[in-house]
Amino acid sequence: MLFAPLALSSLLVVITLVIHLFGLMGLMRVMRARARDLRPMESAAGQTLMVLLVVLGLFAIHTVQIWLYAIVYDALGVVPTFEAALYYSICSFTTVGYGDVVLDADWRLMGAIESANGFLLLGWSTAFLISVVSRLRSIEFDWLERREGA
Repeated sequence: MLFAPLALSSLLVVITLVIHLFGLMGLMRVMRARARDLRPMESAAGQTLMVLLVVLGLFAIHTVQIWLYAIVYDALGVVPTFEAALYYSICSFTTVGYGDVVLDADWRLMGAIESANGFLLLGWSTAFLISVVSRLRSIEFDWLERREGA
């Protein structure tokens, strides 16, 4: 039984990529809307709140993705409980892989694909966070230069 796990895993990869893409787009939209209120270029508190907003947003996006895999594992009945499915999904998605909960042999390939998917999505989130922090610092520097030059 190789086709079903591969097909379902491929579908979940596509769904989680779409979730991630739209999640990041939504996060950028919220950041733009809040930038006026937080004025991150003018204060350390504003920058801190903006970064906190981004981190919490990324955590929420990953939570949705992890729960999606857990729901599928539970629906397939490849783990004994939903809690075990969620725990397994967290361990797989984050590539921790404790191994105290394992999938049935027919479905273990799906767990490996979730790990690869999680690795890439967490990397994408890390790049996004670094980009946001870098952009905030750049905006702050430009703002300070303009203020001192005026």
